[in-house]
Amino acid sequence: MLAGALESERVSHAYLFHGPEGTGKRAMAISFAAALLCKEREAGRACASCNSCERVRKLVHPDVHFLFPAPGDTNEDVFAERLQILGANPYETTDFERKPVLNSSGRASGKRVIYSVEHIHKNVHRALGFTAVEGGYRIVILSDADRLMVQAANALLKILEEPRPRTVLILTTEQPDQLLSTIRSRCQGIRFDRLTDDEIVTALEKRNDIDAASAAIYARMADGSFSRALDLAVSSDLIELRSNVVAFLRMAYACKAPEVVNYAEELQRLSREQLRFFYRLLLLWLRDLLLQKILGDTARILNVDQADAIRKFVANLPHANIESMIEAVEEAHRLVDRNINSKLGLMVLATTLSSAMRGEKSSPLVTSLSASM
Repeated sequence: MLAGALESERVSHAYLFHGPEGTGKRAMAISFAAALLCKEREAGRACASCNSCERVRKLVHPDVHFLFPAPGDTNEDVFAERLQILGANPYETTDFERKPVLNSSGRASGKRVIYSVEHIHKNVHRALGFTAVEGGYRIVILSDADRLMVQAANALLKILEEPRPRTVLILTTEQPDQLLSTIRSRCQGIRFDRLTDDEIVTALEKRNDIDAASAAIYARMADGSFSRALDLAVSSDLIELRSNVVAFLRMAYACKAPEVVNYAEELQRLSREQLRFFYRLLLLWLRDLLLQKILGDTARILNVDQADAIRKFVANLPHANIESMIEAVEEAHRLVDRNINSKLGLMVLATTLSSAMRGEKSSPLVTSLSASM
């Protein structure tokens, strides 16, 4: 479709690439920008070998501006570092929320990751306001556009309402419903669906030289996201945290207070990002339990190397309320960003899971003061 728009010279002034994380939105935005600026393109596609294409791919072309939402005090060197990583691989995790500090164990600053109105005026208005340096299009790629603050969204809307000639704005987001309807209506929407396991396995083998067996496990756990598969492949925490998931469930079922306290203290040492990762792995495990319970051995589980443990869990706890367990873990995952004491949260979660494993419906982990009065 995009190639056809280039061939017919009917390029829209704004596009909205939306869909789950790691499904190619950023990669396509960069490829489309390269095609827009490529003087050697054929059939609407970039040649991928000329000087212009190479500079767009590396995100150093003067007429292409790639933007991240970020904490307000982020300096230009940090942006440049992340752009360099993204230029090497558009599927790398480089955002300030999932990887707040590069080259670290995932320490989080706790600061809000947003687009401010100043950010839009400085980086979008200015970028699209001048004539193209090399005489073609001026292109801005706004990643995670759902992070626009209200004033920033209104500032962006003015650009969309009065687009300048030979300018293209590409928004990417996992949550298009979080954008103003007036912004969505002025963009040509393109949906990106989850990738298949086979596509992810092939990419991991060819691009990252990962053996087929490991690639299959990462692909199943990635749930259609190549970015998540890459994170799993290089994660030094993965093996330990996956072991912690099974141990936590067993400890929760036993519900012995001293063990719960000790285990919560151990997991409390995790960074905020590691704790999020732990909860995501726990959710994947519960998803497998639910599929195994419903479909039996025909279930396409993610944790294929832990299939025996999953079958035994379902067989030994036939009355477990797995739906309530999932709801409790999803709530715990959300609470990570609300500065809830992680030790206390893990202890309450363990107690809640213990009840759900015995067939009871779980209650919310946290109750507001107004609701309890």
